[in-house]
Amino acid sequence: MGTIVCQQCQVTIEHYENEKVAILYGTCPKCKSK
Repeated sequence: MGTIVCQQCQVTIEHYENEKVAILYGTCPKCKSK
């Protein structure tokens, strides 16, 4: 199980299927619109 976390506000954006546990950083819609 992997997790996508917003690198600006640290909110969990979504979970995705993965063989390993991993954290990916992205930007959530709130931070993108700023």
